[in-house]
Amino acid sequence: MTRLQNKEVLVLGLGLSGVAATRLLKTAGAKVWAVDSADTEELRAQAAELEAMGVNVELAANTAPSRMFALVVVSPGVPPTNPIYAAMRAGGVPIVSELELGAQKSLCLNIAITGTNGKTTTTELTERLLLQNQIRTMAAGNIGLPLCSIVEKTRELDFVTLEVSSFQLETIKFFRPAIAVLLNMTPDHLDRYANMGEYVRAKGRLFENQQAFDWAVVQSEALALLKAEGVKIPSKIITFSAQDKTGDIYLERGLIISRMADWAGPLLNMDECLLRGPHNAENLMATLAVGRILRIPLERMIETLNSYAPAPHRCERVGQINGVTFVNDSKATNVDAVQKALLSIPRAPDCGANVWLIAGGRDKGFEYHDLGPLLAERVKGAFLIGEAREKIRAAWGLFTPCTMVHSLLEAIQRAAASALAGDVILLSPACSSFDQFRNYQHRGEVFRQAVARLQQKGLSNPPAQSSKIRENGSVELMK
Repeated sequence: MTRLQNKEVLVLGLGLSGVAATRLLKTAGAKVWAVDSADTEELRAQAAELEAMGVNVELAANTAPSRMFALVVVSPGVPPTNPIYAAMRAGGVPIVSELELGAQKSLCLNIAITGTNGKTTTTELTERLLLQNQIRTMAAGNIGLPLCSIVEKTRELDFVTLEVSSFQLETIKFFRPAIAVLLNMTPDHLDRYANMGEYVRAKGRLFENQQAFDWAVVQSEALALLKAEGVKIPSKIITFSAQDKTGDIYLERGLIISRMADWAGPLLNMDECLLRGPHNAENLMATLAVGRILRIPLERMIETLNSYAPAPHRCERVGQINGVTFVNDSKATNVDAVQKALLSIPRAPDCGANVWLIAGGRDKGFEYHDLGPLLAERVKGAFLIGEAREKIRAAWGLFTPCTMVHSLLEAIQRAAASALAGDVILLSPACSSFDQFRNYQHRGEVFRQAVARLQQKGLSNPPAQSSKIRENGSVELMK
C-alpha cells in the first residue's frame, strides 16, 4: 500500500481518470500537481475546480514541474512517448496507472475483464448477474467510471466489476483480480504498441499478481497467444471459445455447452437470448464462468442473461426507413469488431451483399486487407470518412466499391440514397473517433440523430429504386 500523506505526486493527464486520481490523492493527504498537454475550455473549467481544492494545475504542459516527485499517476490516454512521462521514467520516479492507485485504496475484491472486443458488454453482463443475485457490485474502470472515483463506495461492495484496458495494465504494480477475464486478442492499438506481441504482453499483465487460489477465465485462442509470448497464469483456469470445441465452455449449433467435470452439459440456448452472434456467445460464456465461480445457480443465470439487451453503439438498430435498416456500431474501433458486426447482420434472402458500410476515422496502425473477402461477400459499397479514409480505400477498393466523403452526415445521406429495401446501412468505423468526434459515443449519437432526421423527413429511396456504381466508386441513382 502506497502511503501518500504529505507526498508530492504528479498526475499526468486530466481526463476522467486523471481528475478522479487527483481528487483521491488530495483526500489521502498528498500534495498534488496535475498537468495536461491540452488547453481547452473544458479543461480550464476543470482546472479551476481542482485549484480550489489546492491542486497545482498546469495546462498546455510539455515539461514537468521542477520538483522531486514521490509518485506519478498516469491516465490511460497518455502514452509512454509523452515527454513528461518519458522524463519521469528516465528519472526513476515510480509510475502507476489510475487503476493501480484505485485498486490499492479499494476495500473489496475485484473482477477484472479485458480483451480487444466485448469488454463493455461482458462487464455489464457480469454486473447485472451479480446484482440480480444479491452480490453487491459496481461496474467501473474503462467503462467510464474511474475506479478512483468509487473507492469510498467499495467498503459497501462484495466485488467491484472492472473493465480494464491494456493501457491501464501497462503501469500496474500490485493490482490483483480475484477473477480475471480475458475475452480475445486481435490487432488493436498498433499506433501505441510496436507489434502484436507487445500488445499481448500488456494484456497478459492482468494475471501477473494472481495467486493459485484466484481464477482466470480465458478465451482458448487468447490463451494460445499468451503462451506464445511466454506469459504464465498462476491461477486456476477456465477456457471458453465459440470456435474451439476443446474449451471448457464452447458453442455447438447455438448451444453454449460446458464440459467441466462438475458442471457438464448445455448451459444456454443462444436462440433464447437478445444477444446475437458468436462474439456475444463468448461474452455470455465468460459471464457464465464467473457465475459458476461465484456459485450462482444456473437457472438464475439463464434468466438474467437471456433478458440482457445490447448496449448503445454496439450493433444497435436505430431505425428503419422504407425497408432499409440503420445499425449503429460506433464502438467498433478495430478491424476485428467490424468483422463481427458484418457476421451478425442477417443475410439478404438471395444471400447476396446487402450492407452499405460507413467506416473510417483516426487510424490506429491497422492493416485493413484481411477484411477483404468478407467485404466482397457482404458489402455493396463503403463510404469512408476521416483521416484514415485513403488508407482504407487502398486496402478495400479491390473488394468493394469505396467512396470517400467529407463527413459522417454526408456518408449517411449517400448511403441512404443508395440503399434498397432489405439493405442495411452499418456504421462500423474500424478506427478511433478522435479526428472528428469527442469519443465513440458522440460519433454514435450523431449517427442516431441523423437517422432520426431522415425518418422525420422520409428521406430514403422507394423500394423500386435501384442504383449502380460509377467507375470512380461513387453512386449513381437509376430512375
